[in-house]
Amino acid sequence: MNLLDMIMRVPIPEPWGEGEKIPWNDPDFSERMLKEHLSQSHDAASRRFEKIDRQVAWIHSHVLGETPTRILDLGCGPGLYTSRLARLGHICVGIDFSPASVAYAKTQVEQASLACTYIHEDIRQADYGTGYGLAMLIFGEFNVFRPEVAEAILRKAHHALSENGCLLLEPHTFNIVQTLGEAASSWYSTASGLFSAHPHLCLEENFWDAERAVTTTRYFIIDATTGVVTRHAASMQAYTDEDYRALLADCGFSDVTFFPSLTGSMVEDTYGLFVIMARK
Repeated sequence: MNLLDMIMRVPIPEPWGEGEKIPWNDPDFSERMLKEHLSQSHDAASRRFEKIDRQVAWIHSHVLGETPTRILDLGCGPGLYTSRLARLGHICVGIDFSPASVAYAKTQVEQASLACTYIHEDIRQADYGTGYGLAMLIFGEFNVFRPEVAEAILRKAHHALSENGCLLLEPHTFNIVQTLGEAASSWYSTASGLFSAHPHLCLEENFWDAERAVTTTRYFIIDATTGVVTRHAASMQAYTDEDYRALLADCGFSDVTFFPSLTGSMVEDTYGLFVIMARK
């Protein structure tokens, strides 16, 4: 794209019509994102380690009853949860389509001889296998998928679980997805950032589709040297509590329970996320 293309853009984007996600699977983007995952100065890409430690302790004790099991982590990133769960005696499989994150996760568990396997695939197409006591999809990742894709992921997770196995979701609330879509347009300039290693401007605009309850965010990255414009877009589906319950029931889950956070209580800022636990 160039500046004229940006000016002549479609005023209101179709949800998921200009891109499924920001480019997590691009090798260069993936390397830059890995640095954000590992940063201890913010919780934007992954939570800081002290928070992850508390959440893993809750999963181990409350969800799994301190009983070793096989765990499937969908969208596992650099393995920050699975590596900790493996140290507590669990056998873990993580699937993610970010090459740098998967490579980092593999290196970490090989060095520590942990019972973790990492698969570099897109969870939309990957074969999950079977025989898990827990399947988890956390940190809001569930909402970024089209509704029919999200349903397919849940059905595959249900099939992957053993009888009475547990699903752990950490989705966004309806209100936070709507709030993100109604946020004002913004921009920033930087010498190097997540979207580019070179000096650039990032222009962001947000849209809320009230009829379909979908937020779409566009990012226009303008290279400061060449003026070349790169566009990225990502959409998020909003669900009410009733929507979540109905969807899980349709996919074969029961005993649906809501929690305010991955520690079971409202002890810290959850960034508009909450937790759903359900059984096969």
